[in-house]
Amino acid sequence: MSSASTNGAPRIVVGVDGSPSSRMALRWALRQANFTDGTVDAILAWQIPMVLQSYGMAPVYVEQDGGFEDDAKKTIEAVISEEVAPADSQRVRSLVIHGNPAQVLLDAAAGADLLVVGSRGHGEFAEALLGSVSQNCVHHASGPVLIMRGEPGHAAS
Repeated sequence: MSSASTNGAPRIVVGVDGSPSSRMALRWALRQANFTDGTVDAILAWQIPMVLQSYGMAPVYVEQDGGFEDDAKKTIEAVISEEVAPADSQRVRSLVIHGNPAQVLLDAAAGADLLVVGSRGHGEFAEALLGSVSQNCVHHASGPVLIMRGEPGHAAS
């Protein structure tokens, strides 16, 4: 791995959303950071949700935050406290960023040694409708991307 962080240590960016696959991605990224004496940027991207009123109608966006940012902060804090041992906490920096999840991760991973994301595996229909963050990252990242796949409830430690 190259030295992409400001202190010369390898930097790994990992997408965290609380799902089993993102937790698995965080655990893997932390093990790799320990192995390479690197750091981990754990990132949770949030955006104000779009609400579809009915089939064929234009999407409607919720105008106010509605606590989404606070919920995102609580989620990443909970995931970090549950998945990162206290001895490893100095390696992890958690960030909550407003924006499209794929774009936020791509921007954060610019210059990083590795981007690690989980894949929920929603299936072809959901990915066509919603888009796949992991696939978007694979196709547009400037560096290597690792996708952690796993069945919910069966994520490897």
